[in-house]
Amino acid sequence: MTNELIAAAVALADTLAQENAALAAVDLAGATALLARKQRDGEAFAAAHARAAALVQAGAPPGTQRLLTEAVGARLRDLAAENKRLLERAMRVQGRVIGSLAQAVPRALATSPRYDAGGGIAGAGRPPPVALSARA
Repeated sequence: MTNELIAAAVALADTLAQENAALAAVDLAGATALLARKQRDGEAFAAAHARAAALVQAGAPPGTQRLLTEAVGARLRDLAAENKRLLERAMRVQGRVIGSLAQAVPRALATSPRYDAGGGIAGAGRPPPVALSARA
């Protein structure tokens, strides 16, 4: 494992750890703010991995950093698994929030007075359509 690959793996692991902490705290805005950094670190890791693999195929010795390589690889694997679990949990939480809102809006509209074009209270009728938008 090259020093470049180790540095890229550590940077990606640190970013995943920060995102996991934000997701564990249900800080979705904080987790979302890390997206660009996670993508950049992931791309840097993939590029460094490709360069290291090319060196090994060209006959370069794998180096004496095997233990560090295994430790960094294990950390990345664990963090990625935890990241997946936390992202899935965050999506379920958001789905429940959106579901609650979707149920509450028609009830709130049904009990709230509506006004017609002349400013008077409109007669009973069908509630107006409501649109919800969600971002993960």
